[in-house]
Amino acid sequence: MKATVLKISILAFVLFFSTGMNAQEFQGKAYYFSKSTMDLGNWGARFSEAQKKQIMARLKNRLEKTYVLTFNKEESLFKQEEKLDVDAMSGATNSWGKNFSQGNQYKNVKNNQQIQKQEFYGKQFLVKDNLQPIEWNLGTETKQIGNYMCFKATATVPTTDLTWYDFSWDRLRNTNQDQSDSSEEIEVDMTEIEAWYTPQIPVRHGPSEYWGLPGLIIEVSAGNTTMLCTKIVMNADENEKIEAPQRGKEITKKEYQTTITNKMKEFRDNRVRRRG
Repeated sequence: MKATVLKISILAFVLFFSTGMNAQEFQGKAYYFSKSTMDLGNWGARFSEAQKKQIMARLKNRLEKTYVLTFNKEESLFKQEEKLDVDAMSGATNSWGKNFSQGNQYKNVKNNQQIQKQEFYGKQFLVKDNLQPIEWNLGTETKQIGNYMCFKATATVPTTDLTWYDFSWDRLRNTNQDQSDSSEEIEVDMTEIEAWYTPQIPVRHGPSEYWGLPGLIIEVSAGNTTMLCTKIVMNADENEKIEAPQRGKEITKKEYQTTITNKMKEFRDNRVRRRG
């Protein structure tokens, strides 16, 4: 039964592209709610449950975010909805989180192009690269999300490819270890991805690094983060022009990751020297 539904959906997808989508340009907006979890690990063992709840409340602005994806047949623009990132306990803005948050991201699935604006300690970067390659495994499992019938797809991708704009001290330690153990085989950390897409909106777009399925990605879970589409608006009265970010030093994803890693290493070494 599910296989039959899949065949019907794919047929609808093909017909839609060969008729309606070629006959007129269209545009849509998908709104996503992103929620991440944080494991306090051994460090959290020293705190009471009340203290842990207080810590999570202070981190809420970093763990829960809302985004909007504006898309047409070939292009999309994914950006975080503006919200003042304020520490609920102290009233101070979270500048550390801002330096490693995802900037406005433009994707062109026809040209295999991604352009993303990133700010790192006041310096503007324009990260230009190919779209993240993802080898999806299409399943037959389905579920209803809102008004849309969705199909499941899974993939496995190197973690650093999904979080190239972020930084962790573990990554810096691993980089140093890789340089010292260059003769040994390096184990690559991988992230399992579970996505749900709908052929009812037959575009290859999705939030963040995710794309390439035969339908809009409605929900995606990877690592400790889940993104769920909460609202979709198709063909509004006034279409919004989809434009790629333009200002900043042009750089690739790999070059950007090297830049921020080297800068954080410099910050760490300077702090060590001051203490010495």
